[in-house]
Amino acid sequence: MEQLLQFFKALSDETRLRMVMLLTQGELCVCDLMLVLDEPQSKVSRHLAYLKHSGLTKSKRVGVWMHYWLDEASSGTYKSHLSLLKEQLSHLPQFSTDIKKLRELKHQGGCKAAMKFKAARWSKAHTAGTKRASLY
Repeated sequence: MEQLLQFFKALSDETRLRMVMLLTQGELCVCDLMLVLDEPQSKVSRHLAYLKHSGLTKSKRVGVWMHYWLDEASSGTYKSHLSLLKEQLSHLPQFSTDIKKLRELKHQGGCKAAMKFKAARWSKAHTAGTKRASLY
């Protein structure tokens, strides 16, 4: 019973629920989750650690990044609930937007695209700040 309670507690947070929905798409790097969720690495890692402690995910180190996936060895109850969540929640706006962002990111090459995205974002913000400064 304690494991089942831990499972539902893990899903009771919006960020963790969004992560689980994204992980139904397969193995993901922390940087992929950072970009899709638009959250800092510290927050993403903290929630991933919670999911791992709850028995929902597994992880491995790939270079400097950690990759996570849903634990396929989970109990049948976990698998059934995760399958139901994927089936019933995927169409909701937040989840469908997250999955669309993830697919676009993967199409661009995943982790390598993250660095390009961050650089473009910084450049855009920096350019906008320069333009505003020149107006005064």
